[in-house]
Amino acid sequence: MNRKPITLAALLVGALLAYAAAPGVGVAQDKPGVVNLNTATLDELVALPGIGEKRAQQILDERKARGGFKSVDDLLELRGIGPANLEKLRPYLSISGKSGAAQ
Repeated sequence: MNRKPITLAALLVGALLAYAAAPGVGVAQDKPGVVNLNTATLDELVALPGIGEKRAQQILDERKARGGFKSVDDLLELRGIGPANLEKLRPYLSISGKSGAAQ
């Protein structure tokens, strides 16, 4: 048999590719945690599904204007957030407690 020796570099590249492809590894595959609407930062809001920088800033502006949210349902008053959007976001939102990683 004519086998070529596997180099250390090839092993390392293979290991890194396997690690990157593992479920739950990498930012794009991470699930957002629960975000407190009354304390969330712009970055925490942007990490939510379907929320971009513009919408996140809209949420921050509304929070400041009203002195905080009394209910997650208050988001329905923001232009562009309808019942369907809110239901997709609801598992990731709270109005109290600490924002944190998904369990």
